[in-house]
Amino acid sequence: MTEHSSTSHTPRRVAVVTGGSRGIGRESAERLAADGYAVVVNYAGNEAEADKTVAAITGAGGEAIAVRADVADETEVAALFDATESAFGGVDVVVHAAGVMALAPLVDLDLDALDRMHRTNIRGTFVVDQQAARRLRAGGALINFSSSVLALAIPGYSAYAATKGAVEAMTLIVARELRGRDVTVNAVAPGPTATALFLDGKDEETIARMAAQPPLERLGTPRDIAEVVSFLAGPAGRWVNGQVLRANGGIA
Repeated sequence: MTEHSSTSHTPRRVAVVTGGSRGIGRESAERLAADGYAVVVNYAGNEAEADKTVAAITGAGGEAIAVRADVADETEVAALFDATESAFGGVDVVVHAAGVMALAPLVDLDLDALDRMHRTNIRGTFVVDQQAARRLRAGGALINFSSSVLALAIPGYSAYAATKGAVEAMTLIVARELRGRDVTVNAVAPGPTATALFLDGKDEETIARMAAQPPLERLGTPRDIAEVVSFLAGPAGRWVNGQVLRANGGIA
């Protein structure tokens, strides 16, 4: 009798991770692969880093491919999901970690920078969520990324925080629009996290000051955030839906 030893009765779960070549996206991709998902690592321009993520996953015995797509381009995102379904048979989890950030006081911010953030962070979330809503299988999960900056109201972050406020609004509404589909929709809102996106342009004093602010007295790590993604994507997180989960060490 061999049927009890077969794993064919449990279809392989498949995750798409946008912004999967660096930072929180990469750590999330590697964590989901360790959880047993086949992972599609989406990247916008850094093919070498995306290939490193794939190599790390496959080197650890997992399955992954890299697929380039501009998250704000609906044709490219549809092709990303097509490639995922072609390679692995379907989509169960979408982690939308791609984002850009430009900082300046509202009075000084270059409007071209505002438009770039709007395109990637708002339109990109809308486009990715649209494909996710159309394609996620029953039992699936959509995980967007907001930011604890919304709660902290830090000067200089007005434009970035505004884009993340839009992400939160979309997340809560899409969760309700998918009634009856058995698909959860949530957002993770990290606090200050030691990624290139956060550290870029900040001096040591600023970084040390921000690291001291949470009661846990350190910056978050990409792994801290990937653990939350793993929870929301997996069976333990099924009753969490239509929520913004602040993963920030208690800073806000």
